[in-house]
Amino acid sequence: MQVNMLEAKSQLSKLVKAALAGEEVIIASHGKAQVRLVPCSLAAGLEGHGALAGIAAELADAAFAEDVERQVSQLMGG
Repeated sequence: MQVNMLEAKSQLSKLVKAALAGEEVIIASHGKAQVRLVPCSLAAGLEGHGALAGIAAELADAAFAEDVERQVSQLMGG
């Protein structure tokens, strides 16, 4: 469905429901598509606040190990 900006302002809740239901919602201005309304979703693998709380400290420490720092520095031209 494509709607103009004024219509989108007055029917936002309807458009949000349509987007959540999987319908493609395009908002246009002066007859040209400007934006697509899509539902938000979490990044794959994340389940909300604290999703990374269970990560092992060793894995986090490994990310900042000297060899990793050296490799990053080389990649960045340092």
